Amino acid sequence: MQEVLSLKQARRIALAAQGLDKVRPAGPVTARAVGRTFARLQLVQIDSVNVLARSHYLPFFSRLGNYDRAILQRMAGTHPRRMMEYWAHEASFIRPDHFQDLLLWQSRKWVGAHAMDPELRNGVAGQLLDALASGPPMTAAELTARLGHVEDRRQDNWGWNWNTVKRVLEHLFEDGLISAASRTDSFERRYTLTANVLRARADAAPAGPAAGTGAGDDTGDDAGGDPAAAMVRLIDVAAQAHGIGTLRCFADYFRTPLRASAPAVEHLVDTGRLRPVTVRGWDKPVYRHAEAKLPRTAAGRALLSPFDSLVFERRRLEALFGFHYRIEIYTPEPKRRFGYYVLPFLLRDAIVARVDLKADRAGGLLLARAAHAEPGAPADTASELAAELQLMAEWLGLERVVVSPRGDLAAALADAVSAAGSGVSALREQA
Repeated sequence: MQEVLSLKQARRIALAAQGLDKVRPAGPVTARAVGRTFARLQLVQIDSVNVLARSHYLPFFSRLGNYDRAILQRMAGTHPRRMMEYWAHEASFIRPDHFQDLLLWQSRKWVGAHAMDPELRNGVAGQLLDALASGPPMTAAELTARLGHVEDRRQDNWGWNWNTVKRVLEHLFEDGLISAASRTDSFERRYTLTANVLRARADAAPAGPAAGTGAGDDTGDDAGGDPAAAMVRLIDVAAQAHGIGTLRCFADYFRTPLRASAPAVEHLVDTGRLRPVTVRGWDKPVYRHAEAKLPRTAAGRALLSPFDSLVFERRRLEALFGFHYRIEIYTPEPKRRFGYYVLPFLLRDAIVARVDLKADRAGGLLLARAAHAEPGAPADTASELAAELQLMAEWLGLERVVVSPRGDLAAALADAVSAAGSGVSALREQA
């Protein structure tokens, strides 16, 4: 007989799996704690928007509080690496253990140079691989100069308007032949051979100029290994990270094809790694991972990045929490409902508010440009959000929190920030 869970129980399972069900640990955050958090999440999404902080830093703040971001830089830049870049949910830091499996199932042909003339693409790929094999990690601009590449690019071209070198670099990145050794201060990748990133691993990706001759082929045929077994592993860890969910939830975590993910779910059910359950109010087949915990209560508090793994599958978020969420970065300002960079605010077992945040680094201010409460938000929402904003300001090295008057929670939030008084000071922006 299937286990029957309430929606609140399902929420607590999901929060526990993501490390968001408990009060944050007291005391300094260690590198070990950051590593454990990453191992739990399996991936953190990368995004270039830096209006508050780079998106991959925020999930660790949500779960650990005031931690040293240099820990992540070391995890991604020293050997043996605990983080590396590749395509997953989107561009992400992943655990190196998953690289070969993702190589079999990721296909982002629109990003690179699949439509480019093969002779041109392979010629540039060979030059790039030669340069990276004999030189240090380099950015696209540095490699363009190293190759002496010159071209005229249309100024009205949509999107990133990449030159040929950058397009081929991204093509080789997708194929798994090159990776990111690190990022510059302006967030540009420094490319290197993947074998250099994974040099301590026996299954490192192939490197060298000869590998460039296959640029443009489907990685699923060339990566080696068993695609079906790789899919089972990916769905298993996705289900661990979610704790509970549907087939679509698990497939979305690493953005694996839905149809190909279904047999992996069936296999994991047959082997006891997944258990079919019934969740009241959730009208699709739901599965609970065998290792998923159901805590008696949820006591956490967190501001969640728009790219946090708890919220990036929007349908799941709405089904579990009744929270409708859309990122409005690309929405024209007059049409935005809640703001430019809006973070959901999790309090205990519910998402109770959303706040539009910006870091004014020059002025030393954390700007709450809008604050909206969810229906039924508890009476302590403003005071708990104020405490969270103060903690975030400290983490970002900002001196004051400024609350703008926009949103139905703004006035109460401004009062709560002012009342908190200690640590970071607060200003209330006048209407």
